[in-house]
Amino acid sequence: MIFLEKLRESAISVLPIMALVSLLHLAVAPLGALFPPFLLGGVLIIIGLSFFLVGADIGVLPMGQRAGSALVHKRNLPLLLGAGFIIGFIITVAEPDVQVLAAQVMDVAPSISARNLVFMIAAGVGLFVSLALLRVIFQFSLRVLLLLFYALLFVCAALSSPEFLGVGFDAGGATTGPMTVPFILALGMGVAAVRGGNAENDSFGFIGLASIGPIMAVLLMGMLSSGTGELPAESVESAGESLSLLAAFLNLVPEVLHEVLVALGPLFLLFAVFQLTLVRMPSQQLLRLIMGLVYTFLGLVLFFLGVKGGFMPAGRELGALIAGTQPSALFISAGVLFGALVVCAEPAVWVLTVQVEEISGGSIRRSLMLAALSLGVACAVGMAMFRILNGISLWYFLIPGYLLSFGLMRFCPPLFTAIAFDSGGVASGPMASTFILAFALGASNALGGNPILDAFGVIALIAMTPLIAIQALGILVTRAENKTLALSRHSQHAPEDKA
Repeated sequence: MIFLEKLRESAISVLPIMALVSLLHLAVAPLGALFPPFLLGGVLIIIGLSFFLVGADIGVLPMGQRAGSALVHKRNLPLLLGAGFIIGFIITVAEPDVQVLAAQVMDVAPSISARNLVFMIAAGVGLFVSLALLRVIFQFSLRVLLLLFYALLFVCAALSSPEFLGVGFDAGGATTGPMTVPFILALGMGVAAVRGGNAENDSFGFIGLASIGPIMAVLLMGMLSSGTGELPAESVESAGESLSLLAAFLNLVPEVLHEVLVALGPLFLLFAVFQLTLVRMPSQQLLRLIMGLVYTFLGLVLFFLGVKGGFMPAGRELGALIAGTQPSALFISAGVLFGALVVCAEPAVWVLTVQVEEISGGSIRRSLMLAALSLGVACAVGMAMFRILNGISLWYFLIPGYLLSFGLMRFCPPLFTAIAFDSGGVASGPMASTFILAFALGASNALGGNPILDAFGVIALIAMTPLIAIQALGILVTRAENKTLALSRHSQHAPEDKA
C-alpha cells in the first residue's frame, strides 16, 4: 500500500532526529515540559508527511507531467513560459518549507512581512522555472547559465542589506522542498520527453536553476529595504508549560487551517483551470487527483501542527541549552551529527539518488552519492555552528565555497554538475527548515548574537556543500572509469603484441 511506503519514508526521515534529541535531552540538555510536545510533534510530522507525499504522488505529480507535455504540444512558447511562471509561483506558495522559513524570519525580524517574503520567493521560483523550461527548449548550456546567474547573484548580495544575506541564501534551499521538487521535476520531465534532445542531461538542472530565483528575489528585497529594524527582546519561549499537551496543539488548529487553506487555495484553482482547458483527465483519474489534493491538505495541516507545536520550540530550546551551557566542541559535534542524519534521512534525497542510479545505468551508485552528501551536509552544519559561536560573516563561507564549486566545473562531467546543483536543493528539506534552523536560532539567542545575521545561513551552507561533494565524486568516478577502460584496452591488445 502506497501510504505504508510513504509512512516508512517519513519515519526514516524524522525518527533519527527524534532519537538524537532524546539522547541529548537525557544526557546534557533536559528539555523539561517541551519534551512531550516534541515527541507528539514528531509523530504528527511523520503522519503528515506521509499523507502529503501520497497526495503528491497521486495528485500533484501526474498533473505536473500532463501539464508539461500538454504545454509543449501547444507549440506556443509564451504560453509555456507564462504557465511555467504561474506553476512555479503557486507551487512555492504551497511549499511547507517556505512557510516555515518565513515564520521563523518574522519571529526574529518582525519588520519583514512573512507574506511579502513568501510572495517574493514564489515570484523568483516562477521566473526561474520559466528559464529552466527555456533551457530545455533551446538546449542552452546549464554551466553557462549557472555561471551567469550566480555572478549576478553575488552582485545583488553585495548591494543588499546584510540582514537579507542569510535569509536569501536560506530561501534558495528551503524552496526546494517536498512540494516544489516533485512538481518541478515532473513538469520538466514532461517537457523534456516531448522536446527530445539529450534526455540524460535534460533530466537534471531544473532544481539547481529554480533555487537561484528565490535567493535573487530576497536579495532584491534587501536592496530596497533600509534594514530589519530592532529585534524582539524576548528570547526562546518555553511554549507548553502553562497549557496541557493536547490543548497546546488544539489551540494551533485554527491558525494552521487558515495558513494551509491560503497556501493550497491557488493550487486547487490552478488544477481546476488545467482540467478545464489543458489536460482534461477522464473522470476516474480526476477523482484520483481530487483525493490526492485532499491528502495533501490533511498532510500539511498535520505537518504544521507538529512543527509549530513541537519541533520548533524544542529545537530552539535545545540549541540554547547546548550552546549556553556545554563546551563548544559538543555544540559543533551535535551540529555535525544532525547534518549527517538529516541528509541521509531526507526522502527527496532518496528519490534523487534512485533517479540518478537509474538514468546513469547503475554507474553512479546511490550509496556513493549518499556518502558524499552525508559528508558534505555534516560539514555544512558544523561550519554553521562554528559561525554562530564566533560571529563570523556568512561571506567567508559562501565566497570560497562557490568559487570552489565553479572551479570544479572545469574538471567535472556536465551530468555530475547538473546532479550536484539539484542535490544542493534537495539536501535542504523539511528537517533543515524546521529543526536545524530552530536549533541555530536558539543557540544564537543564548549566546547573545544577532539571529538574523548569525543563525540564518545554515540552510544556505547545507545547500552549498553538495555542489562541492557531488562534483568531487564525479571527478573521482570519471577518473576511475577512464583508468578501468584504459586497463581493459591494454589487456585486449596485449595478446596481439605477443603474437
